[in-house]
Amino acid sequence: MRAVVDCGFEHPSEVQHECIPQAVLGMDVICQAKSGMGKTAVFVLTTLHQLDPVDGQVGVLVLCHTRELAFQIVHEFKRFSKYLPNVKTAVIFGGTPIKEHKDLLANDCPHVVVGTPGRLLSLVKSNTLKLGNLKHFVLDECDKLLDGLDMRRDIQEIFSHTPHDKQVMMFSATLSKEIRPVCRRFCADEDPLEIYVDDEAKLTLHGLQQHYIHLTENEKNRRLNDILDTLEFNQVVIFVGGAKSDGQSRRGTQRAGVLDNLLNECSFPSIAIHGKLKQAERIKRYKKFKDFEKRILVATDLFGRGMDIERVNIVINYDFPAEADQYLHRVGRAGRFGTKGLAISFISSQEDKDILKAVQDRFQVSIDEMPDEIDPSAYMNA
Repeated sequence: MRAVVDCGFEHPSEVQHECIPQAVLGMDVICQAKSGMGKTAVFVLTTLHQLDPVDGQVGVLVLCHTRELAFQIVHEFKRFSKYLPNVKTAVIFGGTPIKEHKDLLANDCPHVVVGTPGRLLSLVKSNTLKLGNLKHFVLDECDKLLDGLDMRRDIQEIFSHTPHDKQVMMFSATLSKEIRPVCRRFCADEDPLEIYVDDEAKLTLHGLQQHYIHLTENEKNRRLNDILDTLEFNQVVIFVGGAKSDGQSRRGTQRAGVLDNLLNECSFPSIAIHGKLKQAERIKRYKKFKDFEKRILVATDLFGRGMDIERVNIVINYDFPAEADQYLHRVGRAGRFGTKGLAISFISSQEDKDILKAVQDRFQVSIDEMPDEIDPSAYMNA
């Protein structure tokens, strides 16, 4: 409780109010709630509350789909366990020599492990990561982990090495009706706590202003410069990589680097994160942005889910996402936990227009054309 107070939490969000009393009793949980409402705190606090650390035994396993998200989650475990000196946490993902992880598990076994499926499965298969005493199995952004059959198989194989008697918790902002039965199959409880948002209009963030700009592909850079010149902001995330029909020019990885270079040439000190960077460099850049050393981040959808940077108040879709779900995850990087924010989307193709319409219809949100002027008080927190 002291750590919670130290972190500045005063009142639980709706999802925390609904989940924590049940989860802390060990009930299985499948939870959908809009971005920025503190889902991470639900599983971090409830697992730490129940954890009885035993030397040499992993008690909590959290899986997520990107290394940056794993890094962020383990940071939350460390923040909330500051008054629990006996609890050891570790983050495990690829891009780091596997020997380091094997040595860690053999010589200083953590009680809480957060990681990505590929590396965790390798360690399970080699019998280095032993899960026979696991008490809590958590999937964050579970629909992303379970959507693809390859990753789902990895998760299932890891799961098969855990005991039957454990708590299972799954979280995401988007949980389609098709993926829900897949989630239920992981739960031992016949009647797990299930929280869904079937009225998808409730998934949008109330404090978030959302606008679009019609323009051609060639006009994007100039317009982006104008926006960054004109608008007040704390931090901005610019997403690249869009609809599949637009060809290689809109594949995010290469585009992120090119746009980042262009912004720096125009005296906008930005930083880029994408999947082709080496792991150490990705984490270094993430920390720079998180620590407010850089105010502009150019990112692919690698950064589009789960990442929580509290000072971000503007999100720009330089390329409009290929799916309505991804739009929701991207713009959810701003306006988190009831704060204000602004989302601006560039619309440059018919496919962009079609997906924009799908977003508005599905989430019952009105996204208007960008006005000539925006009052900073509409998106800047006092």
